[in-house]
Amino acid sequence: MALPQLIHHHPPSTSSLPSLNPNTTLNLKSYRLLSKSSSTLFHRRKKPNYLRCSASSFSEKHHTNFPKSDDVVELPLFPLPLVLFPGAILPLQIFEFRYRIMMHTLLQTDLRFGVIYSDAVSGTSEVGCVGEIVKHECLVDDRFFLICKGQERFRVTSVVRTKPYLVAEVAWLEDRPSGEEDLDALANDVETYMKDVIRLSNRLNGKPEKEVVDLRRNLFPTPFSFFVGSTFEGAPREQQALLELEDTAARLKREKETLRNTLNYLTAASAVKDVFPSSS
Repeated sequence: MALPQLIHHHPPSTSSLPSLNPNTTLNLKSYRLLSKSSSTLFHRRKKPNYLRCSASSFSEKHHTNFPKSDDVVELPLFPLPLVLFPGAILPLQIFEFRYRIMMHTLLQTDLRFGVIYSDAVSGTSEVGCVGEIVKHECLVDDRFFLICKGQERFRVTSVVRTKPYLVAEVAWLEDRPSGEEDLDALANDVETYMKDVIRLSNRLNGKPEKEVVDLRRNLFPTPFSFFVGSTFEGAPREQQALLELEDTAARLKREKETLRNTLNYLTAASAVKDVFPSSS
């Protein structure tokens, strides 16, 4: 199940680290992704124009035993051109030497590392998400196939070392209380918009307009907001902005606005298709 490009109107995320990402090469979901090192400090993120939303693997139950937010720990970091959300599932193939070293170390310790968004334009973000290895396979050539699950979010407070791979001190992030906001109502609104976007997307793509399944699946508002963010594939900077928010209501409102804008666009496109069928 995939959705068309989503249209959003939000300020870009601005937090970034020095571009310490080494020349990383990996294979992710059959795509080879490359990120380049840079010496530029604290890039400002440019505002993206569109994002793509699609269904993604998301665990209904993700790690909720958060460390205390004032704890500071050392965490090995894996800069990637993608954003991992708490509860989401991330498959990886690891074959670069420095990250094979990391994996050997992790498999003998706590199986957890930090996934942090990085690209050549924006630099390396300072907010990321812990990935916990839940399944792995080591091949004869020392490559690794991994299945990782997103856990708690973190903010980098200082860099400990950069070789053979990046290690930093991090502090844990939790959403602040949302005051008088009705989070359940917001989450239900977001789910309704998602269903409408899926329905119209299927129609425009000539697919049967089947009833959309329960998207929320009894998730509480905060994990549901992370699930929604994880489906906005194709717009990692927008996903990063959602990940960095520390207010569930603000995250749900931003997602609602994006989905509403997209629904308006799809409604107009559907009307055009009805009037001029040959133009589609």
